[in-house]
Amino acid sequence: METASVKWIGGEKFAATSPSGHMVAFDSDRESNTAAGPMEMLLMALGACTATDIVIILKKKRQKLDGLEVICSGERAEEPPRVWVKLDVLFRVRGTVDEGALKHAIELTRDKYCSVAAMLKQTAKITWRHEILPGS
Repeated sequence: METASVKWIGGEKFAATSPSGHMVAFDSDRESNTAAGPMEMLLMALGACTATDIVIILKKKRQKLDGLEVICSGERAEEPPRVWVKLDVLFRVRGTVDEGALKHAIELTRDKYCSVAAMLKQTAKITWRHEILPGS
């Protein structure tokens, strides 16, 4: 079993330590806003999880990837628990990348590999988009 710990450091601020030993700051108070909040971290986790898959899959497909940006946007439920109900994932890919290869990579991260997306799609409708920009 993997274990994370979260320590209260005052106000609505917390220091979390991941199972692998990395520390991350959280601030649930959006007014003080000294660190990302927990729900923001989920958006970033979705982006990082899918980005990892895209990079690995495109490399295996021998595509020339020069850059990748994943932009995750979302809407939360009005009432508690304010879960993500609508998410949009935009992949901005730079390089000489075949659109079919990119679409297949997105399908694989969406349907098979990304654990974060698999969890979030239990509460949210997720749309997936992409843009291919010229290489550098």
